[in-house]
Amino acid sequence: MVDQTLTSAPARDQLPERRPPALKPFELARWAWRQLTSMRTALVLLFLLALAAVPGSLVPQTSIDAARAAQFAEQHPDLAPWYDRFSLFAVYSSPWFAATYLLLFVSLVGCVLPRSRAHLKASLARPPRAPRNLGRLPVHASATSDRTPAEVLEEAQVALRAQRFRVDVGDGTLSAEKGYLRETGNLVFHLSLLLLLLSVALGHLLGYKANVLLVEGEAFSNTVTAYDAWSPGPLTDESSLAPFTVALDDLKVSYQTDGQQRGAPRDFQASVRYTSSPDAEEKSYDLRVNHPLKVDGVKVFLLGNGYAPVFTVRDRDGQVVSRGPVPFLPRDGNNTSLGVIKVTGTSPQIGFDGFFLPTAVIDQAGPHSVYPDLKLPRAFLSVFTGDLGVDSGTPQSVYSLDKKGLTQVLGKGGRKLVVGLAPGTTATLPTGETITMDGVRRWTSLSIARDPGAEPALWSALLALAGLMLSLFVRRRRIWVRVEGAEGGRTLVQVGGLARTEAEGGEGLTDEVRALAEQIGTTT
Repeated sequence: MVDQTLTSAPARDQLPERRPPALKPFELARWAWRQLTSMRTALVLLFLLALAAVPGSLVPQTSIDAARAAQFAEQHPDLAPWYDRFSLFAVYSSPWFAATYLLLFVSLVGCVLPRSRAHLKASLARPPRAPRNLGRLPVHASATSDRTPAEVLEEAQVALRAQRFRVDVGDGTLSAEKGYLRETGNLVFHLSLLLLLLSVALGHLLGYKANVLLVEGEAFSNTVTAYDAWSPGPLTDESSLAPFTVALDDLKVSYQTDGQQRGAPRDFQASVRYTSSPDAEEKSYDLRVNHPLKVDGVKVFLLGNGYAPVFTVRDRDGQVVSRGPVPFLPRDGNNTSLGVIKVTGTSPQIGFDGFFLPTAVIDQAGPHSVYPDLKLPRAFLSVFTGDLGVDSGTPQSVYSLDKKGLTQVLGKGGRKLVVGLAPGTTATLPTGETITMDGVRRWTSLSIARDPGAEPALWSALLALAGLMLSLFVRRRRIWVRVEGAEGGRTLVQVGGLARTEAEGGEGLTDEVRALAEQIGTTT
């Protein structure tokens, strides 16, 4: 009979499960460092960095095109605050992008540098000695020769050196290996990625980006005060900017005139004049998309474009109180554009808020543009009076009108007044002022960028491509030859080969081993 006391022993009599001791702070830090500097972590961080850059391609960036970013925020009032909260309008300067970038940089440093040191040590070492039994290798061959063992080894050495093998001859054996360029290419690839990250960091620290909206007939100088948006690097010296100037003479834009893509833009070309310094000779340049102007290490890119109607506003006495082109920002593919005119020379001040249509049509849907080119230009403006707030000290956009505290001017019958203007026409306001639309000019948005890391980044990318090609196409392998004397004065020859991976072996290594065996003897 079984003793029940043995089969129902209390749990407290069992030995407790042993747990590994907790890691000390130094041990925990070393474990975390090993995890961070592993190749797997580097690949994951590289993927995360590429993934983090996706919003920068989909969402307009303030540092590249502030006008488009403002337009996107205006068209998506619910999404814009969340986008701004997560820095989606400034992806490449956001904390989460910088954190991923720095982690990848540290991971590559900790991963590549120790491997480079180990690879250099292995490259300078002698090939490993031949195994005792070459017949056990995956690829092997046997042969006999009438020559002495020394003569056979000499011939094998000459043959292998001709194939760029590193050869080491021992007592009755020969060891040869090649393909270290494969590992060299792999390390060059990762070192190039490290240099690429350094180049990008260099460009971010010492470079700058700026945007300026330029109307035909106007010019700007490379100064901070001349730009609409200015994004300098942390180490940029704003007092030492290249002293160049750019003037826009003419902007030509062509659109498709028929077909399903009627109205689609086909070509943009800006005729500009520039000087590299105040004393330099003025030069001309045709600025096009993807063909930037390069001046003293700075690139000027052609971005968006639109229309700037020219308005003249006169007071009740006929004196000019405002005159000049006013850029209107496009809102659709037919260049329906919104803009404001702020007149501060009257009392009370006058604000015009409305839209410009390059090819205007008025139908049941109201006024709208049906083609993006200037075919039938019209401007429709609402009128407001009061304090515009331009002298309050609070920054405000030149493309929007803060209507708080303003009074909208009414027309006949007490209806809200909307002034319609064509080029060369004048409208008189109920208060006695007049507004004239003198004509229409074009404007272009220019992006000015200085990136000292661009050229090093290009060479780093080319070097990474070269390293990748080496790691893909160079095969690493080892070949051994063992010779022994036999009866009748003949020499027994054994040849064996080993590839680092099966993909590097196959028929290529088999053919090399057999060819060597046939060259130094008669195969059996």
